[in-house]
Amino acid sequence: MPKIQDIDLTPNPNARKFVLKEPITNGVARSFENKEDASSDNLASKIFEFKGITNVFIIDNWITITQDGSRNWDDLLVEVAQPIREHEPLKIDDVSIDEPHFNFDDLTEDDKTTLDAIQDILDQEIRPYLQADGGDLYIVGFKDKLLQVHYQGACGSCPSSLTGTLMGIESMVKRVDPEITVTAI
Repeated sequence: MPKIQDIDLTPNPNARKFVLKEPITNGVARSFENKEDASSDNLASKIFEFKGITNVFIIDNWITITQDGSRNWDDLLVEVAQPIREHEPLKIDDVSIDEPHFNFDDLTEDDKTTLDAIQDILDQEIRPYLQADGGDLYIVGFKDKLLQVHYQGACGSCPSSLTGTLMGIESMVKRVDPEITVTAI
């Protein structure tokens, strides 16, 4: 059973990040927007049983739980801690690959090169900070110099993700191509 090492605040007042002593995924991000999305995941399904839960984001040794703001965190933390503690930790055999969210094969060679450079920026300069705050993002589209990203975890409903963070990402991506614009969907 995973032990909860820490519970961190995030910039999103409606999200908390549970840091575990052992991993429950092997680098594979799982993000669930509602109970139906979570039906294939035992832990996320149990967390969605609690009133007010709007998102469960799981990766490696941490889980970010987002609520709709209707619940007192002190009460909700006690409730969601139980299924987290009861969940089985990762077994060595449980290795899976994260499915891509965007088909890179449909791009021109120039766009692939541009997107590779953007991925490097996201991996090195953006994701570490988003993950430290209980979130992440992935690319959902790239066409006609428009990069579409989707936020996960605490970032998905955080007020700053659609303003300051998005502007910062666009600023960094413009180092690759000054004509690129970034939008969140």
